[in-house]
Amino acid sequence: MPRPERSEGAKPGAPALAPPTRTRSRGTGTTRRIWTLAWPAIATNLLHSVVGFVDVKIVGTLGADAVAAVSTGHRIFFILQGVLMAVTAGTTALVARAWGAGQPGEAERVTRASLWLCLGFAAALTLPGVLFAGSIASLFQGLEPATMALAADFISTLAWFNLAFAVNIVLGTALRAAGDTKTPLLIAVATNVVNLALLYGLVFGHWGLPVLGVVGAALANGLAFVFGAILTVGLWLSRRLVIGWGPRGGDFARSRIRQILHIGYPSGLEQFVFQAGLVAFLLIVARFGEAPYAAYSIGVNILAFSFLVGFGFSIAASTLVGQNLGAEDPVAAERSGWRAMFLSIGVMVVFGAIIIAAAEPLARFLIDDDEVVRLTVVFIWLLGSVQALMGIEFALGGALRGAGDTRFPLVIVFAGFFLGRIPIALAFVWFGFGVEWVFAALLIDYVIKAVGLVLRFKRGKWKTMIPPEAEDPDAALSSLHPVGSAGEKGTA
Repeated sequence: MPRPERSEGAKPGAPALAPPTRTRSRGTGTTRRIWTLAWPAIATNLLHSVVGFVDVKIVGTLGADAVAAVSTGHRIFFILQGVLMAVTAGTTALVARAWGAGQPGEAERVTRASLWLCLGFAAALTLPGVLFAGSIASLFQGLEPATMALAADFISTLAWFNLAFAVNIVLGTALRAAGDTKTPLLIAVATNVVNLALLYGLVFGHWGLPVLGVVGAALANGLAFVFGAILTVGLWLSRRLVIGWGPRGGDFARSRIRQILHIGYPSGLEQFVFQAGLVAFLLIVARFGEAPYAAYSIGVNILAFSFLVGFGFSIAASTLVGQNLGAEDPVAAERSGWRAMFLSIGVMVVFGAIIIAAAEPLARFLIDDDEVVRLTVVFIWLLGSVQALMGIEFALGGALRGAGDTRFPLVIVFAGFFLGRIPIALAFVWFGFGVEWVFAALLIDYVIKAVGLVLRFKRGKWKTMIPPEAEDPDAALSSLHPVGSAGEKGTA
């Protein structure tokens, strides 16, 4: 049995989450292990949901136009997230694989390389976000000019904080891939406390702060990113994280960079397709006015308490599948994926049912507008009905990405949006149906994705996407099977 490589960056003697060796263990993929990884990620995302809920409540006091403006600004900001996820998908797969193989030094090199890549992409996207915010906001033609102006202010303000956001997402991803989901939770608690305090102060002008309204909401988000980045980097450089600074050199090794991007770029394209599909869908919704648009935003924020829970199981599945494949135990990897899926379905269905039951009072708490409340309730009932399908998407999508199979999730997201949701929504508009029917078009989207992911995971081709016997990035890269090749017996 090979001994784990010593990390030069981790704090000497630190007991936290020593990387597993290649010893095969049937217990690695147990339900208990999934919960151990998932619950801090679930708590982190529930915390973000609470903050998003409060954010909508605070901004909602300014009117439906402010809610629509902030929703539009966040939607544009998600494009940056999509680009960074192109890198961090590779980070997850490679860090988890190295950790499972008992090679923490390689996991740390991957983390540093990913950080430099993400900082470069974030810097490149800052300039257009600042200079062309008005043009970007004007894409949403269904909004009033005043709402588009507010959205432009939000976009240009938040763009200044792209670098801080990049630091947070890369180091948080690396920690989770190594099996530490508790530290990102604690950092998120501290960051969101700062966010809420600044949000309340800067939107309304309390505690001697200026009254900035929508711009204050963007500034609060951005300053919270800066706080989180400083806290995380401080812990990293002081060797208090399970992922240390690592062995010197190799950050810009061509083979490592290529492998990160080779695995990650389909996830970046997936996020681009997802955001493009969502923007297209929102443009259709915006044709019906600001009330449906605001209802969509509020409904998503309320249901985030349910479907962001699924993200915790996505992280658990991704981590365990990657680590088990690194330890050369594909049976445990498959078991982890299926168990994460069933747990995700169960928890999301429960959360969804509770939210559906409380849909109207929750919507009315956030905004005092009868039509917006009515449409929000309709949206929550529709999206709440597919929580089981969303649970499948989160868990099995995470499992495939943890194995390095990032291309199929791209294909299935494209199919869900552009072969399902968008054409059906356009057909409803063409035949003169109401916006409620347009909301209902998202149901077929989740049916397509759930069926496709179950079939892909069952076939097992993901087990050979990054061969465990490859000892260096060049060898692993050259052995990657493209989607559609016969990488495993019995796979068409």
